[in-house]
Amino acid sequence: MTAPIERYYARRAREYERIYAKPERQADLAQLRHDLPRLFTGANVLEIACGTGYWTPLIAERAAKVLAVDAAEEVLEIARSKSLPHANVRVERADAYALPDWKLRFDACFAGFWWSHVPLARLDYFLAQLHARLAPQARVVFLDNRYVEGSSTPLSRRDVEGNTYQLRRLDDGSTHEVLKNFPAPESMARRLGAHGSSLDWQALEYYWVATYRVAR
Repeated sequence: MTAPIERYYARRAREYERIYAKPERQADLAQLRHDLPRLFTGANVLEIACGTGYWTPLIAERAAKVLAVDAAEEVLEIARSKSLPHANVRVERADAYALPDWKLRFDACFAGFWWSHVPLARLDYFLAQLHARLAPQARVVFLDNRYVEGSSTPLSRRDVEGNTYQLRRLDDGSTHEVLKNFPAPESMARRLGAHGSSLDWQALEYYWVATYRVAR
């Protein structure tokens, strides 16, 4: 059965990248486009929830190879249509909660704007099965949004587990309740400290970046 978040992004596919056009976020995005590629120099990278492939070409600039995966075929069609360096990039459909058992153990991983959509109760499971596809001491990089009043979509509710939600309206007129968590640095440090080491947290005005090493 298709998950609500997958159905939402399938319907949003053609309008997804407008989020990167917000004027107030351009300085942060320019810094990220400059800083992120060097984190993957020479690495075999697994990109989780690649979406329309906005970040994939940037990662591929320095990486040896990139396997970009997403669960929604609609966004993958857009990613495949882009001018990717196909010599070192593959785009495949895969569920982030049930990743294939690839023979290759990747030595780096990137997930942009995925962490915030993982229910709190599933984070440890997601990390455990992700790390099983990575080599010892692989570098993992998560990029996601900070909540900024006036720029972020307002939160609509919080559930009993502490997950927060937004109501989002698409061009077709449909409205969707989307899980969107905004973790504090302290909670990220506790969570990732149980699974990895050498955590680095960078907070920009509109985004955060967490980088760590797989501890095994």
